[in-house]
Amino acid sequence: MHPGDPSGMRFGHPRSLLARLRPAVWLPLVVMLAVLAGLWSWGARRLPYLLPPLRDVGSSLTGNPGYYLHNALATLGEAAAGLGLGFAAAFVLAVLTSELPFVRRAVMPVAVVLNVTPVVAVAPALVVAFGFGPAPKLIITGLICFFPILINTATGLRSVPQEVLHVYRSIDAGRVEVLWHLRVPYALPYVFAALRIVFPLSVIGAVVAEMSAAGSTRGLGTAVSVASSMNQLPVVYASIAVLALMGVALLLAVTLVERRVLHWHDSTKD
Repeated sequence: MHPGDPSGMRFGHPRSLLARLRPAVWLPLVVMLAVLAGLWSWGARRLPYLLPPLRDVGSSLTGNPGYYLHNALATLGEAAAGLGLGFAAAFVLAVLTSELPFVRRAVMPVAVVLNVTPVVAVAPALVVAFGFGPAPKLIITGLICFFPILINTATGLRSVPQEVLHVYRSIDAGRVEVLWHLRVPYALPYVFAALRIVFPLSVIGAVVAEMSAAGSTRGLGTAVSVASSMNQLPVVYASIAVLALMGVALLLAVTLVERRVLHWHDSTKD
């Protein structure tokens, strides 16, 4: 559908928003949430040592919102910084591997090894190397986000049809011109596909870093660890609920940006 078609239903169009308010759109989610709440209540009665009542989780959230907000901001800051670090390294390497075959043959095997290496296992070594500050947490988060961005971006940069490349080469376009005007636009859908994965994953990475790297005093991962050691199940599950909301919010944010940037691409059409 053409972006300029006034009868279309692009994201943000009033007709598109009205369509999302129909019961057929939101009712299945409401029913699923009600079913999950019922199963949780049943499990809380049967397994009180594993699941606290939902009202206790809600009371923990509403009774001390500043505690969760303070720790959520700390985790979000670590996630954003680690994601930025991983994205920058992965994007640069993806460009190099797409332009230089010998770099691809050297980097990709090492990237695969890093991807299958349990990051938690190297966390103590990172603490020894970089101390108890934020550096180990940023490196752990960056490593968790690194591989999906590298693979998707490299694939996107190499997805340009050969006939289009021949046209550019026929007019003596330089390598930088081909990269900027051709390879990067073709790679953008792949990059956003990776970002939809790693934005929520960055939160997981920050939590893993907080729970595995010694010296953490802030963050929801630390809150979960401390509450677990004190058998405070409502605090544990309230922290997990905040983490889930953060992941959903980040996914929605990157989806909105993708729809604005890639409004011309078929993947963003309703």
